[in-house]
Amino acid sequence: MNSAIIQLLVLAGIALFLILRLKSVLGTRDGFEKPPVTHEKTSSARGKRPEFEVIEGGPDRDITDHVEDGSESAKALAGMKMAEPGFNVGEFLGGARGAYEMILTAFESGDISDVRGFLHEDVAEAFDAVIAERKEKGLIVDSEIVGVRDVELYKASFDRETKRAEVTTRFLAELIVAVRDQTGEIVEGDPNEIQRQRDTWTFARTMGSDDPNWVLVATGE
Repeated sequence: MNSAIIQLLVLAGIALFLILRLKSVLGTRDGFEKPPVTHEKTSSARGKRPEFEVIEGGPDRDITDHVEDGSESAKALAGMKMAEPGFNVGEFLGGARGAYEMILTAFESGDISDVRGFLHEDVAEAFDAVIAERKEKGLIVDSEIVGVRDVELYKASFDRETKRAEVTTRFLAELIVAVRDQTGEIVEGDPNEIQRQRDTWTFARTMGSDDPNWVLVATGE
């Protein structure tokens, strides 16, 4: 066998080796394999997908847990939050509970000097008048708040121009109250009996102001 034929066989063998080697590394493509997807086709496929409306957020549970969604009170509370993003309804009610206990205790004890800053002048004058009348009649009130059983946000209003907010809250408290005359005789209440008392108080504040305190502007049953 001459040298030319030998060289041809060697080259053929090398070519066959290279083909087998490439197949083992790259694999093969059969007739059922999908062709590469171009960017244009991908965009077209996306365009055929059903479109869904994306709704960001939802009802504010801090509001709807206390008033009906869509009500005037809910709109007012939402306005308060827009004017003062840090405002939280749940925290307000917790503060209202504390204020109610503190103010009611001061009133029943006959000295509202420590809570006067939380009272509108009209409310403070009304409290002062009742306290003065008791003293004039020689009445002494012994009272103790057993607990505030329920705090309910009754209604809310908000003036977007002045940013004045008003929140009316209803309280259900359990108290022990005994009113004695100058001789010590009980003329009202019972020191051994727990009584339930319902109060409706309205607190007001200018949202966004530097003063964080709400002021009691009205009381009722």
